[in-house]
Amino acid sequence: MARTATAGETMPKENFAALLDESLGRGAGLEGSVLKGRVVGIENDVALIDVGLKSEGRVPLKEFTSAGARLDIKIGDEVEVYLERMEDKNGEAMLSREKARREEAWQLLEKSFKENQRVTGVIFGRVKGGFTVDLSGAVAFLPGSQVDIRPVRDAGPLMGSPQPFLILKMDRSRGNIVVSRRAVLEESRAEARSELVASLKEGQVLQGVVKNITDYGAFVDLGGVDGLLHVTDIAWKRINHPSEALHIGQTVQVQVVRFNPETQRISLGMKQLEADPWENVATKYPVGTKFKGRVSNITDYGAFVELEPGIEGLVHVSEMSWTKKNVHPGKILSTSQEVEVMVLDVDPQKRRISLGLKQCLENPWSTFLDKHPVGSELEGEVKNITEFGLFVGLPGDIDGMVHLSDLDWNQPGEEAIKAFKKGDMVKVKLLDVDVEKERISLGIKQLGSDNFATAASSINKGDVVTCTVTAVQENGLEVSVGDGLSAFIRKSDLARERSEQRADRFAVGEKVDAKVTSVDLKSRKISLSIKAREVEEDKQALADYGSSDSGASLGDILGAAINKANAERTRKTKKDE
Repeated sequence: MARTATAGETMPKENFAALLDESLGRGAGLEGSVLKGRVVGIENDVALIDVGLKSEGRVPLKEFTSAGARLDIKIGDEVEVYLERMEDKNGEAMLSREKARREEAWQLLEKSFKENQRVTGVIFGRVKGGFTVDLSGAVAFLPGSQVDIRPVRDAGPLMGSPQPFLILKMDRSRGNIVVSRRAVLEESRAEARSELVASLKEGQVLQGVVKNITDYGAFVDLGGVDGLLHVTDIAWKRINHPSEALHIGQTVQVQVVRFNPETQRISLGMKQLEADPWENVATKYPVGTKFKGRVSNITDYGAFVELEPGIEGLVHVSEMSWTKKNVHPGKILSTSQEVEVMVLDVDPQKRRISLGLKQCLENPWSTFLDKHPVGSELEGEVKNITEFGLFVGLPGDIDGMVHLSDLDWNQPGEEAIKAFKKGDMVKVKLLDVDVEKERISLGIKQLGSDNFATAASSINKGDVVTCTVTAVQENGLEVSVGDGLSAFIRKSDLARERSEQRADRFAVGEKVDAKVTSVDLKSRKISLSIKAREVEEDKQALADYGSSDSGASLGDILGAAINKANAERTRKTKKDE
């Protein structure tokens, strides 16, 4: 049994050295381990901890609280601390509550990592590329891409509150831990998705969050499964792009319009939750009434006018202007312009309303006719020349047409039109106005007198006239009658006898008598016949000089008649000369 030195005695040097080695050896063996200690005092911002060594250790109070938690420590509390060194320069034990918590946390985290279990942590800081997370003393890195399923613009609401995480990677030697909150959400999302799909049915009303926006619609997260909200199902009114009514992250209430369990495609609608504005549309917008609306869209074939939210009508390009034809609607109207329109037709089944813009304006054709009655003389510019006539600009921004047949009394229209060119100012006479067909007929030749009609007025069918041969043709003679009127004698009308029906018997300038067989003022033609004249003369001779039954020969009768006719022609010729 070892003897203890009494007062006044001196302990041998070898015994003191053994005791010192024993003390130091025990302390050295505790370094780097977690010890239990008791709080014996709190001074300013440190706590004095007694762990059973020669001296107490000091631990900053901030190490006794986790991120976002309130400090809760008092004298007498038993705590676990990490012994870093037996003594520092002040002879005090170097203790760390944070390292003790970290050591304990690492052990638990390694177990959770191996078993792929979730852990709880608190996001307490932001670093490059992500955030720092306190996992009960161990600090982990949370990449920005692993915060949520969708990109998070503001992580403020997530910081300072406990969140579930899944450990993706950990390296104790380097002190690295990488966690993911997204993986936890995706697991929960998959579970919720299965439950939702199993209970999903058409007509069901759900709440979701706008996840993505495209040109044709928006994808809505219904809590584990996405549905497509097409742009035409967002609202009853026209929406050109989904961003006009929705934004990413917005919470919306939607109805399941269609659901395919095989492909798990979900079509959603928002407008279906509102009243259909097309109900009783025919009563609200009777045909023939005028309303004010706003131009919502312009196309190549017309413009859509919104009469009320969800109710649009089409103003076809043909119903936009009385006078502007073949013009793009964008040159007449502009988007968002307020206009007055008339309802032309309503089809509730096809959800179509036909509107007219020009019907709310004065009809320039009616106005023109009121100011310029038929027979009026006007002046206008040649706007266009076509194969069938001239188009002349008239007051009221409308055009009238001069047909080829109304250009000149004497020349054919094809020849007369060559005298005009685009931009010429011409005088015209108003011949006719068709308001319904929007047509105005004009004439240029009507400004002067018709020489043919004047000259032909004294010539009647059945008259025998003296004419002058102007041209000899194979099929007949061209002749002039009276004051320069032209006529034609067909070959078959040159003589009664077939052997005499030859045009070459006549010469240009020769005068002949012929009977007028027709006068056509519309076609401006006079038809003559020498044959008809000879036949008539024969009939007249028989009437005047008797018949062959009385004993006179036909030659005697005709001879006397011919002599009389020749004498009469000679007399007339001398008179004309």
